[in-house]
Amino acid sequence: MNGGLGETIANGMADSLKARLMAGSGSGQPATPPRPKDGPPHFLVAYAGQGGRQIQELSKADLSTDLRTPENRRHGGGYYRTSLDDARRAMAQAAALGKKFDILALCWMQGEANGGPTGGIKPTRWDDEIPRVQGLEWYRDQLIAYRKQWSDDLRGITGQKNEIPMFTYQTLGPAGEAQLMATDKDPHIHMVGTHYAMASAINSRRPGGIYGDPIHLSADAERWLGQQFGKVIFEVTHRNAEWTPLRPTKATVEPSRASVLVEFHVPHPPLVLDETFLPRQENVMNGGYASLHGFQLRDDKGVAYPITKLEVEGATRVRMHFANPLPAGGKYAINYGHPNAGELGAIAAFRQGPSVEGQPTMEMILEGDLSKRLKSLTDEGVFFVTNTLTGRAVTRVPIRKVRYESGDTFLQFETRELRNGVAFNAGQTVVAQRPFTYGNLRDSDDSSAMTAQVFGDEGYGTRAGQPYPLWNWCVLFSGFPVEE
Repeated sequence: MNGGLGETIANGMADSLKARLMAGSGSGQPATPPRPKDGPPHFLVAYAGQGGRQIQELSKADLSTDLRTPENRRHGGGYYRTSLDDARRAMAQAAALGKKFDILALCWMQGEANGGPTGGIKPTRWDDEIPRVQGLEWYRDQLIAYRKQWSDDLRGITGQKNEIPMFTYQTLGPAGEAQLMATDKDPHIHMVGTHYAMASAINSRRPGGIYGDPIHLSADAERWLGQQFGKVIFEVTHRNAEWTPLRPTKATVEPSRASVLVEFHVPHPPLVLDETFLPRQENVMNGGYASLHGFQLRDDKGVAYPITKLEVEGATRVRMHFANPLPAGGKYAINYGHPNAGELGAIAAFRQGPSVEGQPTMEMILEGDLSKRLKSLTDEGVFFVTNTLTGRAVTRVPIRKVRYESGDTFLQFETRELRNGVAFNAGQTVVAQRPFTYGNLRDSDDSSAMTAQVFGDEGYGTRAGQPYPLWNWCVLFSGFPVEE
C-alpha cells in the first residue's frame, strides 16, 4: 500500500461478509449455516456516485446537471440513473451465468457536502443555509425519501419483494447527526457507526508528493470501515438483529449535582474509556477540562462546566464529575466529540530538518521525552499540532515524523504544510490534534478474530500486521439533554 489511496470499503465489506457466512452466525444456534470459502454467495459491488456530492445531486433530482450548479461540480451527472443501470447489468450477467441476483444492501457514504458554514444544512449549491434544527430534519427526510425511492426502483428491476435496507456510517458535520435521526424514523436505515478511530488520508501520499485530504480515509481505513459495514450488514440481514450503534439513551444529574450519569445503548458491553488505541481526548480549561474523553457539558447559554474526570460505572454507564456542583434550575446538554488530544507544552526552539523528497522540513523542539504521551498518536501515523492563539496568528501543521534525542522531543513537519503559511514561534504553547473529531468511548466487540484482516500499510504508524479492531465507538452527538 505504501500510504496508498484508491481503496474503497468494497474489499473489506466482502471479506467480512464472506468470513461470517463461512462461520455461520458465530454463536448459539446458527441463523446461517457455514459456507465453503470458494462457494456462493459471490458479491458484486457497484459505485454509481462521486465524492463531494450533495444529496440532491446523487438523487433522482440530479442537480449536478442544473445550470446553477458550479461548473466544477457538474461533471456528467446521472448518478442515480447509473445505479439503476448497474442493477440491470448485474441482472443480465447473472442470467448469462445461470445465477440469481438480489441486492443485499444499499451503502450510503455522503453527507459532508451538505454541511453549512454555521452548522446548519445547505440544501443546494445556491440556496441559503437552513438553520441547524430545521436543517437536520430536512436532511433526515431527504435521506429517508431517497432510500424508499431507491429501494422501490431497484426492486422493480430485481423483482425483490422486501424493502432493501440502507447502511450508513456517520459522516462528519451536521449531516452525521441527521443520519442518526433517520435511523430512528426509518427501520430500514441502519447506522454502522462512526469512523473517527480510523486513519485519515493525510497519511496517504500520491505520486508527486501530494498527500491525501484529512477529511478522507487512508486505504487501510477504507478496508477497515468495509469490515465494519460487513459486520453490521450480516447482523441485520442474516441474523435479523435490530442493530443500534453505541449511543446515549439518558443523562441525569445526580442529587449532589456534582456529577451526571449517562446511560448508553451498548452493542457489546462493557463500555471502555480507551486511552491506548486513541490518545485521551482533552481540552483544558480553568478548573478542569472543557472536553474530556470527548464529553462536554454546557448550559443553554453555551457556558461550559469544567469536568474533572470520567469513569465507567457498570457495563453501560459513564459518570461525568465536575469541579463544582451544577447550579440548580439550569438547562444542560452534553456534546460528544473534539479533535484536541492535549497540550504538549511550549516550543523550546526549532532546527532545520532533512529534505523529504525535495521538500524542506523543520523540527519543532519540545523539552522532555514525550514518547509515552505521543505513543497512540504515532502508532496511528500523522497528527496535527496547533498553537493556542487566535485570529491571524493561529496556525496548524501535520507532524509526519517524531524523534527523541537527548531527552527532548523533535516534531518534524514540511514547511509547505503550515496553515496559511503562518509560522510557529518559540515560546508558543502547542496542542496535539487528531485529524477527526473524536472521543474515547467504545464497547468490547471482539469479533475482529472472525475475519483475520490486518493493517497492511507500513508507510505510516506502527500497526501494520495487527488486526483491524471491530470495536463500536460512540457516535458523535450534540445537545443531548440532561434530566433532573
